[in-house]
Amino acid sequence: MDKALLIGIVLPGVNDIDVNNHLNELKMLAKTASVKTLSMVTQRLQKVNPAFYIGKGKALQVIDQAQLVGANLIIFDDELSPAQVKNYHKLAKKISVIDRSALILDIFKMRAKTREAKTQVELALCQYLLPRLAGQWTHLERQRGGVGTRAGMGETQIEIDRRLVRDKISKLKLDLIKIESERKTQSQKRDNEYRVALVGYTNAGKSTLFNSLTGNKVYVEDQLFATLDTTVRKLKLNKKHQVLLSDTVGFVRKLPHNLVASFKSTLKELLESDHILIVLDASSSIINEHIDTIMEVLSELGADKISKSFILNKIDLVDDESTIKNLKSEYNEGLFISALHHLKLADIRAHLIKKIETNFKTFNVRVTYEQGKILSQIQDQAEIIHTDYGDKYIDLKVRGHEKSINKLLT
Repeated sequence: MDKALLIGIVLPGVNDIDVNNHLNELKMLAKTASVKTLSMVTQRLQKVNPAFYIGKGKALQVIDQAQLVGANLIIFDDELSPAQVKNYHKLAKKISVIDRSALILDIFKMRAKTREAKTQVELALCQYLLPRLAGQWTHLERQRGGVGTRAGMGETQIEIDRRLVRDKISKLKLDLIKIESERKTQSQKRDNEYRVALVGYTNAGKSTLFNSLTGNKVYVEDQLFATLDTTVRKLKLNKKHQVLLSDTVGFVRKLPHNLVASFKSTLKELLESDHILIVLDASSSIINEHIDTIMEVLSELGADKISKSFILNKIDLVDDESTIKNLKSEYNEGLFISALHHLKLADIRAHLIKKIETNFKTFNVRVTYEQGKILSQIQDQAEIIHTDYGDKYIDLKVRGHEKSINKLLT
């Protein structure tokens, strides 16, 4: 198992508490990547050093400290530039130095199961590695014994590998276009359904909520990014209403831009949804920061204009009454639940029914007497306001969701 020293940076205007919270999150990311954290260090800086991020003197101190505690890996909570990675490669000798982005990419590589997820992660990896080939280009390859392995290649070999990586990026992009085309075909088959997407910060309990609502068995583990692939299931709300509920990959602070770009095809379930349920960990002390991260990613994906609701999960873990009171005041329209203990899940169903019916429209529908099956389905899925029985046809005035009515009549 790799053993790591974690580095957090305190710049002017940055709160010490925030940096400690970020380091604790980095520790959990490291654990997810099977890396044991031996020590966490914060460094105060007036400005970022372009060569080593923290300056050469402090860089040498950090490397010495890593050797002292027995760490073979140093992980920065902030992203290092390609030049900084190269400089650390020369300076650190037997200790690998990586950044938060590299760690997240490593986790995604471990978690990817489907062809689509594997292709997306590999594309993001190649795009991240390309400018860093002169240094620790294999830090995400496990073939040499873990996170942070160095290549130690000569310049000629580096140029060859740059060309190979560029070729691979082109191929992966073509592969993703094909996969996206297949996904689009599948998506069109569900075009008449009302769609609801679960999104949230990783480990907020999205998959647990998804399982509790649908009776499905999506992989759930108390680790970050337990699932990468979007799972879609039908959720029956009552006799007349059902939705397609999707569980998407969790978000995290400083998610690598290449990774967001690569996963856009998977996250298109969000863009095609009628409503988004944002799942939050009510017990988290940095819930507002989580919301900022979620909103930032949703904006980057172009999901700003889709209607949203807040689900405050893990309410059973909040013991302090004043905290609950403050949360209810701040999120007065939010739904407070415990997915694990199935508390207040009926509130979500009622909320979604209300959302669906808000978008109801009135239609005039004509069916023949031979179309008894369609008539029965309309009665099940819509409200019949008026019925007029003619000689050949039955004319109905119905109130319901446009997608559902159109599906019945096509």
